[in-house]
Amino acid sequence: MRDVPPTALSGPRAGPIGVFDSGLGGLTVARAIREALPAEQLIYVGDQAHVPYGDRADAEILSFSEGIANWLLGRGAKALVIACNTASAAALKPLRESLPHVPIVGMEPAVKPAVEHTRTGVVGVIATVATMQGAVFASIVERFAQGVEVLQQACPGLVRQIEARDLDGPRTEAMLRGWLEPMVARGIDALVLGCTHYPLVRPLIERIVGPGVRVIDPAPAIARRLAQVLGEKDLAAHAGTGGIDVYTSGDADALRAMLRSLGMGPWPVHALRWEAGRLSPR
Repeated sequence: MRDVPPTALSGPRAGPIGVFDSGLGGLTVARAIREALPAEQLIYVGDQAHVPYGDRADAEILSFSEGIANWLLGRGAKALVIACNTASAAALKPLRESLPHVPIVGMEPAVKPAVEHTRTGVVGVIATVATMQGAVFASIVERFAQGVEVLQQACPGLVRQIEARDLDGPRTEAMLRGWLEPMVARGIDALVLGCTHYPLVRPLIERIVGPGVRVIDPAPAIARRLAQVLGEKDLAAHAGTGGIDVYTSGDADALRAMLRSLGMGPWPVHALRWEAGRLSPR
């Protein structure tokens, strides 16, 4: 990492929390953080110019993550949240090593709570191809899923459907039914959403799997973990009313329309662009 101002690493309580994802999915995490920590100011970056990350190599994802982290720290971020399972798998460890003074919270599939509460002994996980193939996911299953069958399903193309605002159309439903109905037939009673985009199609998922399957969104747990980290570092804002500024490297008008349709906000949306590996205002 380069070009990080010293003030960005001092961690003032007044500084914002930087949150980022490959697209709009991480806004489900930002929303959970806003609900849990209403005094905090958030800056969100959706790298929609490069969505989806799940189809890209780890080195490329790390490069994007470093560029976004640099930009957020340049705006005084006191902590970072990688609101993307794929980016967390590729970039969380390297970012923590290169930014040891910055608290960084990442995502991981919520296999542990699914395993702890299963009655049938069979749970499902849906995620991107990159997340499923990563060492982090394999380690989580090895650590927490002893004695429980974990059905793993990669969902190629689902992030693109969500980014295209097709949350419940025939094509999206057909894709999800093809992945989920075999899991239900094999007896899952919990389904882990292993990508932050997937909660945006949670109503459709719940309709397909039925009331007997608990659908687990990790966003509230990430918000709780962030609150714990801020408290430990004495970085939590204790007064005032926070907010969120949203930035995208893609189409700002399209993102505004998507936020309206999802009932998120009203949050201001700003445009960014990539130039030689750096983000700048458009």
